[in-house]
Amino acid sequence: MRKPLVTRVSSLWIALLIASALGLAGCSALGSAPSRATGAYVAGVSSAPEVTVDEASFSRDEIAYAEEHPGYEYYSDLDELGRCGEAMACLGPETLPARGEERESISDVRPTGWHAIRYDFVEGESLYNRSHLIGWALSAENANERNLVTGTRWMNADAMRPFEEDVADYIYETDHHVLYRATPVFEGGELVCRGVRMEAYSLEDGGREINFSAWCPNVQPGVSIDYATGQAWVDEDAAATVAEDAGTASGEDGTAVRPHATGDAGAVSSTDPNAEGTYVLNTRSHKIHLPACEGVQEMSPHNREEFAGTIAEAEALGYTPCMSCLG
Repeated sequence: MRKPLVTRVSSLWIALLIASALGLAGCSALGSAPSRATGAYVAGVSSAPEVTVDEASFSRDEIAYAEEHPGYEYYSDLDELGRCGEAMACLGPETLPARGEERESISDVRPTGWHAIRYDFVEGESLYNRSHLIGWALSAENANERNLVTGTRWMNADAMRPFEEDVADYIYETDHHVLYRATPVFEGGELVCRGVRMEAYSLEDGGREINFSAWCPNVQPGVSIDYATGQAWVDEDAAATVAEDAGTASGEDGTAVRPHATGDAGAVSSTDPNAEGTYVLNTRSHKIHLPACEGVQEMSPHNREEFAGTIAEAEALGYTPCMSCLG
């Protein structure tokens, strides 16, 4: 018996989602925010905010359509500002990556509000990730600009990923289907979304195993973000606390480090095959990744294995370097 997803529930944060008509008509382009922040930015926080969860709000027509069209995927057209809208799919064995399939590079896509900003106290150092609305591990969608938003590392890896992994595990274990919707929420003409609303409902068992609506805020502890432009800056007090907790403060006084690189965050330079280091192995695709590689973000925990040594040693075990981060 698989364990159900454990989440924290706070109904005060849940927005009313308008159900679409039969099929895919009436998809919301921007979504609705569960709470509206004042001003163009949110001040840095020293600890991760709560991901709030309730039950999914799919209509009977949406469920019926998915039951009749297993494996369908829908991605909204970009709006006049180039922003993504709602993404919706009936996920199942048909949509998962094929055995041995490796995720392709998505570094050429520049979602609205994208900036390559790096901080030492952020996991992987890159503040922003190209965040899939429907994760690659669920859809095998690569550089689809209608499925990628500018998302903080915290939103992408800490808020969204656990729900994506739970859905992927359910499909792998049962071969059943999950009706899935991800809606980025923008305010006014802002280029960076305030968060992503994720909804999922397992079809064959009537939502018994998978049934959630999760609000994932697009924030990063220690950093303030201008959602209108995507620019960001360190909140010194909050960042110092984050860095101290992580043991990565840069100065003796514990002050958080400033950005130290301005290049494309998706482009990683080649690594000496004989250099000692810590890498991530994908035991399914037999690829070697740097820990900060975007491909690691979408990797199922079942296929992930940390490796300490050299690339040459990993190659001797039958692995090949990922072309995105080690090519």
